[in-house]
Amino acid sequence: MLRLFHLVIAFVAFTGLAAQPALAETPAEILASIHKEAASTHGFQEFSAERGVSFFKAKHGGEWSCASCHTDNPAMPGEHAKTGKVIDPLAPSGNAARFTNPKKVEKWFKRNCNDVLERACTPQEKGDVLAYLLTVKK
Repeated sequence: MLRLFHLVIAFVAFTGLAAQPALAETPAEILASIHKEAASTHGFQEFSAERGVSFFKAKHGGEWSCASCHTDNPAMPGEHAKTGKVIDPLAPSGNAARFTNPKKVEKWFKRNCNDVLERACTPQEKGDVLAYLLTVKK
């Protein structure tokens, strides 16, 4: 009987049927998480969609801005400026899956900030950009 129990446990673990914590969140919950991080930093200002749109469209010392790949309307598909790969809409109004997985949000902020800024984005910058993206209509 104990062997059967171990076989069932191994099967469940192997097939991924084990209960796993849900990672899906809402963009508002992701923004709240970024707010919590940003609020503890020196000079924090409440998030601003106006600052976010300026940041999104500005070139930050290099060749690219966020809009270089995600377009001036991030509710529409974009295209990677270097590879030409199609990018799903960034704004949640154009892609309901955006900003619902904290690990993916962190991964993509890290990668894209390094591409555009050649450094990590600050929590303030992330929050401003997400505040802007939440205002974008399709």
